[in-house]
Amino acid sequence: MPIRETFWNVPHWAEIGQYLLGILAVLVFAWGMVRRWRRWRQGMAEQRFDRLGSRLAGFVVHAVGQARTAKEPFAGIMHLTIFWGMAALFVGTALATIDWDVTRLFFDFQFLIGGVYVVYELILDIFGVFLVIGLAMAIYRRYLSRPERLGNLPRNNLAWDDAYVLGMLVLLAVSGYLVEGLRIAVTKPYWADWSPVGNAIASVFLAMGDATNRGLHLAIWTGHALVAFAAIASIPFTKFAHAITVPGNIFFRNLEPAGSLAPAHYHSGPGVEEWRQFSWKQILDFDACTRCGRCQDSCPAYAAGLGISPRDLMIKLGAHVWSSKNGVGLHGSVVSDKELWACTTCRACANVCPAFIDHVGTIVDLRRYLVDQGRMDATLQEALANLMRYGNSFGQSERMRARWTQTLESKIKDARREPVEYLWFVGDFASYHASLIETTRLTAQLFQAAELDFGILYEAERNAGNDLRRVGEEGLYEMLVEKNAANLSRCEYQAIVTTDPHTYNTLKHEYPEEINGRPVLHHAELLADLIATGRLKLSRKLGYAVTYHDPCYLGRYNEVYDAPRRVISAAGCKLIEMPRHGDQALCCGAGGGRIWMEEGQIKERPSEARIREAAELEGVQALVVACPKDVTMYKDAVKTTGYEGRIVVKDLVNLVHEAL
Repeated sequence: MPIRETFWNVPHWAEIGQYLLGILAVLVFAWGMVRRWRRWRQGMAEQRFDRLGSRLAGFVVHAVGQARTAKEPFAGIMHLTIFWGMAALFVGTALATIDWDVTRLFFDFQFLIGGVYVVYELILDIFGVFLVIGLAMAIYRRYLSRPERLGNLPRNNLAWDDAYVLGMLVLLAVSGYLVEGLRIAVTKPYWADWSPVGNAIASVFLAMGDATNRGLHLAIWTGHALVAFAAIASIPFTKFAHAITVPGNIFFRNLEPAGSLAPAHYHSGPGVEEWRQFSWKQILDFDACTRCGRCQDSCPAYAAGLGISPRDLMIKLGAHVWSSKNGVGLHGSVVSDKELWACTTCRACANVCPAFIDHVGTIVDLRRYLVDQGRMDATLQEALANLMRYGNSFGQSERMRARWTQTLESKIKDARREPVEYLWFVGDFASYHASLIETTRLTAQLFQAAELDFGILYEAERNAGNDLRRVGEEGLYEMLVEKNAANLSRCEYQAIVTTDPHTYNTLKHEYPEEINGRPVLHHAELLADLIATGRLKLSRKLGYAVTYHDPCYLGRYNEVYDAPRRVISAAGCKLIEMPRHGDQALCCGAGGGRIWMEEGQIKERPSEARIREAAELEGVQALVVACPKDVTMYKDAVKTTGYEGRIVVKDLVNLVHEAL
């Protein structure tokens, strides 16, 4: 009867040696993991043990199912085959250990016998092949095709760490198959066909002669055991650790809405100056980084040459946490002001990260310290001063905020003085920017055409604070929230609408008490609803071929993708998607306060790269946007790229107004 003979051809001294080495490997592994755990605990407290059902569900999808990793065909197949190959072999080894060392010794029976055993052998052979295929793909990708994102690491020893992990896995897989093949070659079991790979290897050894097979088997078995125990012991000290830190990071991922930023921690001041001021989860983030470079590939600031790589930022912070220079501050010695100010907070990095690392939260915490120290460029300082004095970044009088309403035929209600169904939070750019005023008026006309009961705050409105907060100015943000909240509390309304995704995001996720549970809508959502219910009747089919840009704070932050496209379709336009659209859309470059900062040296603005992407689509006449900042960024980019006359930038409002 087929049976699992764990120590076939292994002398007693080698069997005892295996158990001793196994115990030693586990002890070293445990010591290493305790060492990591103690380092994580030195971070600030943070609640991540809530909503266990959601955490477990996400763990299954993203840690076990590798959902994000699988989105890239080659890299996805590579990681899945390695992951499932190793997982199956680990389970197989665990079952063999239980069969031999538990049930056989203590209960006098083995379950790896007969039909169960031959199926067990077949399954492990198949998953071993998956592992070998995945490792071959990994070697090809890292050392032959060599994509840019895997190179230029900020620490020299990391390349050796990557090579060590690959090398150990290759040795484990190859030596395991050789041990199996040699055992089959000597014993010649009748069930050998159930172990197809092992049987094929056995046939090679038999063709070479059988005289040394037992000795060779013992030698390779010994080598296989030594490699396995060395790999186990080295897990906490090498890239192997991501097999633990990544699943852990996925389990403890942030379950709050993407648009809800954690408040500042205050020490001697706000923000983070040295690594212990990060939360324990942020330190786990650094340890969970696998250096895959997906974040770097997705980062608009990196592509523009602004001096930041989210991958390198995580690597440097992780290295600093484990360095001997733990008393040294982070700013200047570990991270530069330039790379922190380069971030647009578009969240493309966090959106693609298989480990669910929150790069943006870490960058904002580091920025908070810089703002507190006054370490920022002159244009940003001016914008912050304007926000402090006037409540808007343009430095305009509050009395000028609603001047655009003066030319409208029908006066807009003052929501402070009479009840309205919709309170329109207009926002700074839509209120003050000269090139946007006409679109703001058209928006009001559309609302009036739909007989919408709406009003505005007039001069009482202040900047909602989304970008201000992500710049790192928490105190001024709180002041603006307090003023807006006081004005909102005097109004009677059922919902808030805004044309600005940045305002939409912060009102929806960071003003919960101030708006008392009322819904917050982007104008794309409201227009789609008004059209669908017949309150806005579009009489013309425009017939334009257009493409649409998903704003970061509407798309990635709030997953509003369908409503703008329904409006485009209702206007009778043919939508041609850009290669990067939906949650993969390229940022315009204005977010995170970048629109207030000096540009500095740059290869190509993100807005220019986006215009080129749109203009290369055959037949496209217009780039449709749904954000006031996008209008300004892309209209300027059309000029600087020389595409004037070839493509125009239109807000959704312009399309709907034309189609009326």
